[in-house]
Parts: sequence; structure tokens; C-alpha cells
Amino acid sequence: MQSSVFSRLSPENWPFSLEWLPQPAYMVGGAVRDAIIGRSREYLDLDFIIPSDAVKVARKIAQHYQAGFVLLDKERRIARVVFPQATADFAQQEGESLITDLHRRDFTINAIAYNPHTQEIIDPLQGCADIDLGLLRMISSANLQDDPLRLMRGYRQAAQLGFTIESATQAAIRSLAPYITQVAAERVRVEIGYLLGSYQGTAKITNAWEDGLLASFFKNANRESLIKLAAVDKAATLLTENWPQLGIELQRYVRDTIKTSWFGIAKLACLVHPNPEIAEIELQQLTYSRAEIRAVAIALKLFPQFKKTNMSLREQYCLFQEVGIVFTATAALALAHDAPVDAIAPLISRYLNPDDLVAHTTPLVSGKDLIIALNIPPSPMVGKMLTEIAVAQVEGRIGTVEDAIAFARGLVEN
Repeated sequence: MQSSVFSRLSPENWPFSLEWLPQPAYMVGGAVRDAIIGRSREYLDLDFIIPSDAVKVARKIAQHYQAGFVLLDKERRIARVVFPQATADFAQQEGESLITDLHRRDFTINAIAYNPHTQEIIDPLQGCADIDLGLLRMISSANLQDDPLRLMRGYRQAAQLGFTIESATQAAIRSLAPYITQVAAERVRVEIGYLLGSYQGTAKITNAWEDGLLASFFKNANRESLIKLAAVDKAATLLTENWPQLGIELQRYVRDTIKTSWFGIAKLACLVHPNPEIAEIELQQLTYSRAEIRAVAIALKLFPQFKKTNMSLREQYCLFQEVGIVFTATAALALAHDAPVDAIAPLISRYLNPDDLVAHTTPLVSGKDLIIALNIPPSPMVGKMLTEIAVAQVEGRIGTVEDAIAFARGLVEN
């Protein structure tokens, strides 16, 4: 084993000191796998197996470092310590030995352990050999059935690592696919989110659909939906190459607290019913957030308008007002549905120009200004007047506060 692997696993890189771990204790899972592959992570996600008192060890570490403590599973005695740039999970060893524990895991590449006290790699299932081969191989079909989320996780990990799912493993996933309905929708949603958020995920989410894992969650998805996923990938590439700023925006999250990118929103819109109202119900059942549901609904509703050429300034203004921050995802979805680049390019130019009044109108007056100046009561009419004022502004008919008030007075009188 190369010294570089040990340096990546070294306790010097941990957010806590090795002295807090009893002997024996083992690092397992993704951190070990990634160190062997050579993948680096900005945010450390560490997993440890402790033969006894795992929760007690975690609690002591959390208290000493004033870190967050979460009891993840009281029955299985698993706890998490949350540091600013890392999380560390501590699990009680399952079975009489480490080897027994490793045999209960999902895939061989995740069943490799590292003893930080001795710098020993323990690999009873030949996970290192499968890493060299680029293969995702199950330990047993029974292990996959024990936690059916592992069926979906297999596709996600294969996409992230660029690995191939070994043929017997894929056959087992296909035969166990009906068990995925036993998994809570939000857990499946997280795995799907990883696949939708990357170009590499499209082929694997297609495989997952072909193997029967998605039908119960996306009831309206079909072969055409999967073709559109690939089309969004191409659209995102085109946008990124021609307008790099849009490429950056596509990779941004909808919100800091929601780990779905605008790229993911455009692809998610391909898997649901094309009717925005029906799509909203689907996404609610899958426990998506309000922000994600609203974004998908807006993209589905508005992308056909991106196909139109020779839109009036009024039409463009109203489109920008309605699409808002969902512009980039909607543009990608429109291109995936064969919208001409020539139709979208002028909209993009406006969107990327912060001084463009059509895309980024600065209101001349507020509703309160109109109510005071015209001595009228609050009503829906005020909102309509503000829209007409904004349209007149982008059309160049008015340009000052005085113009806006006079224009509004004319609307009231007529």
C-alpha cells in the first residue's frame, strides 16, 4: 500500500486527536475507499468502528472539542460528531469481530478498514482489487435486501467514482428492485439528487430506471424522459461554453440549505409530469422542499415561452418577472426541448446585463407612492398599475418618478 494512502488517512488530517480513539478502533467506508483511489474531499466525512462504547467515545470527543453531537441510532449505537469542516460517525462493531462487521456491508470497495494505531489495511473481501478494476461488486444480495436503499446507492457510487457495476451485482439489483418501495421517499430522493446533479449521473439514473428502481417514485417518467435528461446535459454544456456565467449559475444551489443545483432542477423537471400542477403533487409526495417544487413548476410552465421569437418588450418583461431566479434552469430545459439558440440568446443577453431594464427593472415608484400621490385605497388595481408603469418604462415611454405618477393618474382617469 502506497505511503500516499496512509498520508491521506493520517490522524493529522482529522479534526480530533488519535489519542481519543481506544485500541482497537478502525476507520471504514468512503474515507478509506477514497484514500486508496486518490480522491480528495474538501469536507471530511469519517466513519469509525469501535468494538465497545462507541456512543460514549463520540460524546467525549464532542464535549472536549465543543463540537456538535447527534445520536443517529440508539439501538445500533451510532453517533455523529459535527465539526466545522468535518463529520465523524462512530458505530458499535456489529458481530463478534471486525471481519464479521465488514461482511455485513454493501459493496466490497466500502468494506475496507484502516487501523490508525498500526497503519494496517484490513481487506478481507478484496475491495482493493475491485478498486483497481473499477468495479462495484456487492458483498451479498442479502446485504442489499437488508437495506434496499443500497440498491439506489450502488448507482450513485458508480456514477461518482466512474465505476462499472459488476454484472452479478446489477442482476441482483434488478431482482430486488421491488424492495425499494420499503425505503422512505426522502432517503431515495437524496440518492437521486446526487445523480441528477452531475453529468456522470445521467447514464446511471437511466440504468436505475431500466432496472425498475424509479417507477414507484416517478410514475410519469418514461424513455422520453431519460432522453431529455441527456438533452439537458448537452444544453448545459452549450450554455457553459457560450455563456460561462450561466455555467457557474447552473452549478449553484437553489438555496444554501438545499443541496439541489439549478442544473439538477432542470433535470428533475424531465422526470415529472409536464403539467406543473401535477408535477407539484408528485414532488410533494417525494418530500422535496417548497423552493425546489416551485422552481420545477416555474421551469415547466415557462420553458415553452423561451422558444418564441420576436417577443414584444411587454412579453419579455412579464417573462423575466415570472421566471426570476429560475432563469438558467428554464433556459437549459428549453434548449433540451429543442428551443432555437437564436430565440434564447437575446433573453440571455438581457439576463446577463445588470443594466438591462427589461430583465432587471428598477421600479420608478412603489405601491405606497401611488396610493399617496393619487389618493386611492389599497387594491389589486395598484399592482396592475405598477405593471403597466414598468412596461411603459421598458418601452421608453416614461423615465422619471414624475412621469410614472402622471402615467398612473391617466390610468385611473381612464
